Amino acid sequence: MSSQQRYTITAALPYTNGPVHIGHLAGVYVPADIFARYQRMRGSDVAFICGSDEHGVPITIKAKKEGITPQELVDRYHKIIGDSFKEFGITFDHYGRTSSTEHHNTASAFFTKLYNDGKFIEQVTEQLYDPEADQFLADRFVVGTCPKCGNTESYGDQCEKCGTSHNATDLIDPKSAITGNTPELKETKHWFLPLDEYSDWLNEWIVEGHSKDWKANVLGQVKSWITDGLHPRAVTRDLDWGIPVPVEGADGKVLYVWFDAPIGYISATKEWAAREGKNWEDYWKKDDTKLLHFIGKDNIVFHCIIFPAMLKAHGDYVMPDNVPANEFLNLEDDKISTSRNWAVWLHEYLEDFPGQQDVLRYVLTANAPETKDNNFTWKDFQARNNNELVANLGNFVNRVIVLTNKYYDGIVPETANLAQRDLDVLKQIKAFPKTIGDSLDRYRFREALQELMNLSSIGNKYIAEEGLEPWKLAKTNPEQVQNIMYVCLQLTTALAILSEPFLPHTSTKLKNMLNLKECHTEPVEVPRSGWNRVASDEPLLPSNHKINKAELLFSRIEDEQVTAQLEKLEATKAANAATTPNLMPQKDETNYDDFMKMDLRVGEILTAEKMPKTDKLMVMTVDTGIDKRTIVSGIAQHFSAEELVGRKVTVLANLAPRKLRGVESQGMILLAEDPEGKLVFVNPDDAVVNGATIA
Repeated sequence: MSSQQRYTITAALPYTNGPVHIGHLAGVYVPADIFARYQRMRGSDVAFICGSDEHGVPITIKAKKEGITPQELVDRYHKIIGDSFKEFGITFDHYGRTSSTEHHNTASAFFTKLYNDGKFIEQVTEQLYDPEADQFLADRFVVGTCPKCGNTESYGDQCEKCGTSHNATDLIDPKSAITGNTPELKETKHWFLPLDEYSDWLNEWIVEGHSKDWKANVLGQVKSWITDGLHPRAVTRDLDWGIPVPVEGADGKVLYVWFDAPIGYISATKEWAAREGKNWEDYWKKDDTKLLHFIGKDNIVFHCIIFPAMLKAHGDYVMPDNVPANEFLNLEDDKISTSRNWAVWLHEYLEDFPGQQDVLRYVLTANAPETKDNNFTWKDFQARNNNELVANLGNFVNRVIVLTNKYYDGIVPETANLAQRDLDVLKQIKAFPKTIGDSLDRYRFREALQELMNLSSIGNKYIAEEGLEPWKLAKTNPEQVQNIMYVCLQLTTALAILSEPFLPHTSTKLKNMLNLKECHTEPVEVPRSGWNRVASDEPLLPSNHKINKAELLFSRIEDEQVTAQLEKLEATKAANAATTPNLMPQKDETNYDDFMKMDLRVGEILTAEKMPKTDKLMVMTVDTGIDKRTIVSGIAQHFSAEELVGRKVTVLANLAPRKLRGVESQGMILLAEDPEGKLVFVNPDDAVVNGATIA
């Protein structure tokens, strides 16, 4: 095994049907970037891979809404997302896209090998089909009620409320997202990966093999899936946007997006390796490579069950060493929602807070949803910046740089007779690379960031200790001040180096202030030379080295800036309210005993006639199974007499009789009113006999 550890680090491919928001950053991209930067600084061989996921139904739906082609849509968002990542400081070694030729070839070859090796099951199954749209309804072309939690807005592939993954045919009361119609079942042929055949291996590999080093939320989901029983999973779809299935008899079919998307990690690595003159197989097929997937919790099943099963079926690839998935980040106590525009979009943040990328990186790391869903608020954003970055880290650095220029014209002073207090701080500094590194190695990014801030706090305490402040001792004990400033400059340099994974723009600014390029024959700002040098006995900033002038690392976030962001969210909330159906508020609470007094039965309308000299009333004869009775209802403006006769209806049979225009009505027919005021029947099944009770 090589002495240099090799890492293939992947970050979940963002869908190119919209920009990136803070939930994506906190859950995936910031922790992945921190880890990649840290490993590079340790001297590891790192391939940090990501790219745009440009296939899948959400893209086709949005393209149709905008009246453009899917390719035009993905081209637009690929640029927005890629530019935002670059400006924010996410250091992907390669950011690819799944519409590339390399990816199409790689995914097709992957499928073909599994197909030729007999790893798929070919089945003709019934799938949901929309006759009006003349197409099968895959994934997000279907919405309905989740069979597990009852969420009425579940997608055909996954419920975003409970996180359950399922097939579109599992939904209760499915509707076409294209036309709103109830789809029908129609036969179609697809290829399936038999996940049930990998159940024992997955249990042994993950649940038993990684119970001590994988996160509890990841293990919990995997255990639940395996316990519930794995089933064959379709790897193809009936769509016209995607990678064509590369076998005969598959016209009009493409690879399922969750089959082709993770292969995007491999194809992007190929593109990077070709550009850099490396062998891509080293990063995917050598046993000494550590493969890591940074994802959100909604992608656990795909990265811990489906993709590993694909890799196992192929046979040539290493398995993930870890999948450090995070939970979700909420915004101002509400779930982030792209459809409701309830989000802080990265490209908009970069416009509103120019030059303050690291403030957002800091807040999202300090408040990372590592073990549970967390909440982002603009007030907390402001407080963390002003009280922690400005008052702690920024304050210490500014004092050190300003005083060094004031007392010594920017020259690092000589030392003599260091006190035990000075030696203790120098010793403490050397311990931080391991302390911070241990937390990062366990994917505890909040903990690691807190340790970095602890180093800054040590500096503040040291320089401002009562009676030993250098600005008070400058005239009475200049030798002691030299020692203090020398130690502070060593600590400041350690901060400049160790902050680079977390606060890269701040690190660069601080290194420029310290003029680190002139420090050593090999510049310490070169990532591979930095991390472990902090723990060495060599001074990080030698005496007689000249630093530059001070500049502010951070600026205060003012109330006006926060107010502007909150007003933007309030405008979003108001816009959502304006488009939300004007539904009737819930009525006063009733109790179970009163509800049970209601006798609801299936009835059938035998005759119907509009009441003379009225616009609204319809007189009907209804067969309730127990009798035939007259019911008068104000529905004449919504239904003709002809379309009512023969209709099955729900009848409140024991409602006290009431005279309407001289005709006694002996019950009530139940209807619902939609937001536009149109009446619709609460229909029982036509096969149910008249008089059947409705519980």
